[in-house]
Amino acid sequence: MKCQNFIPVLSRRQLLQTSACGFGNVALASLLHQQAQAEKRNTIVESQIHPKPRAKRIIFLFMWGGPSQVDLFDPKPTLNKESGKPLSGKSVGSPRSQLGKVLASPFKFNQYGEGGVWISELFPHLSKHADKMCVVNSLHTNGTAHGEALLRLHTGNANLVRPSVGSWISYGLGSESENLPAFITVSPPRGHGGVQNYGSAFLPAIHQGMAIGSAETPIAKAKIPNLKNNRLDKSLQKSQLDFIQSLNRAHLKKLQKDRQVEGLIENYELAFNMQSTMPDIMDINQESQSILDLYGVGKKPTDNFARQCLLARKLAERGVRYIQVSTDYTWDTHQKNKAGHITESAKVDQPISALLTDLQQRGLLEDTLVLWGGEFGRTPTAENGDGRNHHPQVFSVWMAGGGVKGGFTYGTTDDFGYFPVENPVHMHDLHATLLHILGIDHLKLTYRHKGRDFRLTDVFGNVATDILA
Repeated sequence: MKCQNFIPVLSRRQLLQTSACGFGNVALASLLHQQAQAEKRNTIVESQIHPKPRAKRIIFLFMWGGPSQVDLFDPKPTLNKESGKPLSGKSVGSPRSQLGKVLASPFKFNQYGEGGVWISELFPHLSKHADKMCVVNSLHTNGTAHGEALLRLHTGNANLVRPSVGSWISYGLGSESENLPAFITVSPPRGHGGVQNYGSAFLPAIHQGMAIGSAETPIAKAKIPNLKNNRLDKSLQKSQLDFIQSLNRAHLKKLQKDRQVEGLIENYELAFNMQSTMPDIMDINQESQSILDLYGVGKKPTDNFARQCLLARKLAERGVRYIQVSTDYTWDTHQKNKAGHITESAKVDQPISALLTDLQQRGLLEDTLVLWGGEFGRTPTAENGDGRNHHPQVFSVWMAGGGVKGGFTYGTTDDFGYFPVENPVHMHDLHATLLHILGIDHLKLTYRHKGRDFRLTDVFGNVATDILA
């Protein structure tokens, strides 16, 4: 029997001799590959005409569960006047005859900063940054269930498996660092879409978000597996990597093009490089005590989210393009809306304020866009006594930093906060705007898959130019 794929057994000396000057050539090939990868960065965007970037990176502060817009950023005095009374659909333009009983907000609002941004008493620390904030009160989406809403927020679509926002940004802009992924998600949700919320889907594997921990696990206990090899020193690991990569590239050359093999090669290189950078980034004890106190590290109830926000700043410093930090699934206040919002706001208020302060004092806020929000809002009507139901019809998000107007409120809702009545912003519009701020035309950022050109905003999306600085 004749074997077509017979590979002769070579001695170590023969292998080195027949490898075109041995591992020196392998090392050179690795070096040339790294140079090629560096030159390839940004070619997706630079190959076409795109808008001038206003920011280099995004930090998304995700409030999993759906915070109540009428209790945080969109005050409605009519809720207090009409509390307990039935809300008819006709009064807000809904086809439904009855929408439930109106529920007043138990919280006081004040206007802050020169722009007069309305902020609830639940955010005393954040209110000091009102003139940095651009509050959008007219965002709306599709899907009343968490799973659908999370997928639309993170991928733009709940149909099929689509790349996440961070993956599209990684694909469009590449990474600013050879030692870190372009997209990192800290404490991501494991439910309501799970990995899809930071997956690359049909984009090359290198653009998948790297997850650190999960929303249900305290970030202090989260670890990145296999960052350190206690058996082999780094030089031997590098020799092994160079040899494996030479085989991978030889295999790829025969195939001419194979996305899985390309992704394997890129991920091998990145994983090795991360060993020298991530341990220091994960170690927040290197920070000064004043910084730890600023964020609220080591104190209840702020410790967990404080660590996440501090980690986000450290990743932003190192050139990560898209960073997401997430709360646990705790903003879903179907009952005890007042108590729930008091508890959850206290966890995040100081850390978010500290993040904005820290970014600004380090000169990073100018080219970093900070985005805050959930997958949808809450109803202005009551559920289970003093709870509020899911409300994708309209809700609030805010942005600060690179690219947006500070001390600015965009979009208005009706007297009950049920529907947008001025400058509505759909989720596709938000995504188009985020890409625009990073210097990407959402219409041109496409990827051909199964005979069709896909993009984050599908066939929709308009940039909300009025919010841009």
